[in-house]
Amino acid sequence: MSKPFSSVSVLAPARLHLGFIDISGTSGRRFGSIGVAIEKVATRVVLRPAVTPRVSGPSAARARVILERLGAALDLPGSAAAVIESAIPEHVGLGSGTQMALALGTALLRLYGRETPMADLVQVLSRGARSGIGLATFERGGLIIDGGHGPNTVIPPVIARLPLPDSWRFILVFDRRGQGLHGKEEIEAFRDLPPFPAHEAARLSHLILMQVLPAVAEADLPQFGAAITEIQRAVGDYFAPAQGGRFASPDVAAALAWFGERGAVGIGQSSWGPTGFCLVESEDRTAELVAAAKARHPSPHIEFLVTGARNRGAEVEIDNQALAPRTEPCPANRASR
Repeated sequence: MSKPFSSVSVLAPARLHLGFIDISGTSGRRFGSIGVAIEKVATRVVLRPAVTPRVSGPSAARARVILERLGAALDLPGSAAAVIESAIPEHVGLGSGTQMALALGTALLRLYGRETPMADLVQVLSRGARSGIGLATFERGGLIIDGGHGPNTVIPPVIARLPLPDSWRFILVFDRRGQGLHGKEEIEAFRDLPPFPAHEAARLSHLILMQVLPAVAEADLPQFGAAITEIQRAVGDYFAPAQGGRFASPDVAAALAWFGERGAVGIGQSSWGPTGFCLVESEDRTAELVAAAKARHPSPHIEFLVTGARNRGAEVEIDNQALAPRTEPCPANRASR
């Protein structure tokens, strides 16, 4: 058996979940999602060979459980000492659980020179039960549309993937006081909510096909933002009984409304929140808005972060040698307008 590598590091980007398409499966396929990978918020793990799992750093308890599950399921000659150098905040709508699981699973397998199909790794890690956005953004980044779950689906298939223009900027709004629904509460919410209307699923499908995707291809931020806002309205109102309103945090909702009055578009909440987001077309305008928002909303529990989309997947380094993440250039970034 070959000797394990001395170290493997993986950086897994956070993602924004921009909405479901057919939550109740009126078309025969349930869920279906739209989402995007982002820069500036990520989980980064460094693994070295060890006989038994050891973990240090943020989210260490969660990481240890994942390593123990991987060790029980995979035929590997050892485990790992893991250092969590950074971790996506847990249960705030940025995909922390999926990215931690995929980062650790990928790093552990690479540490011992193994290649395992993503479908097998996902089954071991129990990810992708509803949305495939986190899996696809880990692999490729960019804007992702997944096709939801059919009778035999293991991983929701990616049915569209486009890179977002480099100039577009997301403003993220965090409420540090709370977390979105997760675990048992999330399961109960999906169980107790009424069926999602078939006409709404059809309308959201049309919005994505005939507005969202063409807008990205043509770098048309106003059209893209209008469609995302409308998707968010429909999905947010559907989930409102479970989370107390269209937004989980009234303060986040107020900040986003203020940004919208000043020209921001694509306003919504990622997953169960409480993290909200909006879009602005240029770095300079974004800086102006955020500076004004901080002056207007000086609350210590509301924070703002500006980030671009991440048009490439996770980064992997083996013995300090980087492997290039999967990426695609955006045609609209090169086109004259």
